[in-house]
Amino acid sequence: MNSIKKILYGLIKKNRHLPQEFYARIFYEYYHGEKLDLKNPKNFAEKIQWLKVYYHLPILNQFVDKYAVRSYVKEKIGEGYLNEIYAVYDHPNQVDYDKLPEQFVLKGTHGSNMNIIVKSKKGLNKNRNKLRMFKWMSKNLYYAGGQEWAYKDVTHRIIAEKYLDPKAGELLDYKIHCFSGTAKFIQVDSVFENVKTNTCYDLDWNKMELKQNGRNVNPGIIERPDKLEEMIEIANKLADSHPFVRVDLYNLDGKIIFGELTLYPRDARIKYEPEAYDKIIGSYINLPKIPSGAKEITSVS
Repeated sequence: MNSIKKILYGLIKKNRHLPQEFYARIFYEYYHGEKLDLKNPKNFAEKIQWLKVYYHLPILNQFVDKYAVRSYVKEKIGEGYLNEIYAVYDHPNQVDYDKLPEQFVLKGTHGSNMNIIVKSKKGLNKNRNKLRMFKWMSKNLYYAGGQEWAYKDVTHRIIAEKYLDPKAGELLDYKIHCFSGTAKFIQVDSVFENVKTNTCYDLDWNKMELKQNGRNVNPGIIERPDKLEEMIEIANKLADSHPFVRVDLYNLDGKIIFGELTLYPRDARIKYEPEAYDKIIGSYINLPKIPSGAKEITSVS
């Protein structure tokens, strides 16, 4: 894409009220430099864009809601896998720090990267935190930023959760990629020499020669987690039969804790390297048929 077209598309994609199919084409070409084929998508990012535009099951709104999803998890695998929650707030002014423990995490329920990690209430800047939470509550970042359909009608809330602190080492984030209810590979988010890394392993815990554009890979070998088979089984149950769901889990000293369900990783801006993996991983997504005469999928038989 030439520089003039890039600037033009950058301006167009700021209009969040464009028809979703048109917006997806602009958005995809802006980030990937090639046209989006919604009639015959093949690579991973194309198919995730297709799901954004056409796969509109109401339950997906629950999946991305960090509070509402808890009832789904409880039903599917039991509440023993849920992190402890201290409070739910509809407004930043409701946060009562005196009723919270010394360590906790505040999260916006309607998006990712809306976290305030409090390791100690000593010296806590409550006013700064309140401003951050007001920003969270004022916008639907993920629907506004890329028309991620599942976020469209999510209720804006704040939850206070237990701070997860492993006895040794760092708290790793295991992102299990599931396709039609079957896990295929696991991305582990970790820190190596103060650099955030994303490293992929197969289900037998062999390190894969796979990386995402713009992301670093941990050069070492991350230790196989305890209860890996149970983590995979949990992920398969939570993903159910949906074309794609990434199930994020923590493993706190052998205790498996649910993190979140992700439907559109990095808003479908991911390119996998080596390039062949884009189509290989894309082939794992079996897109459902849009019913005759319908413009979208709103239920499954």
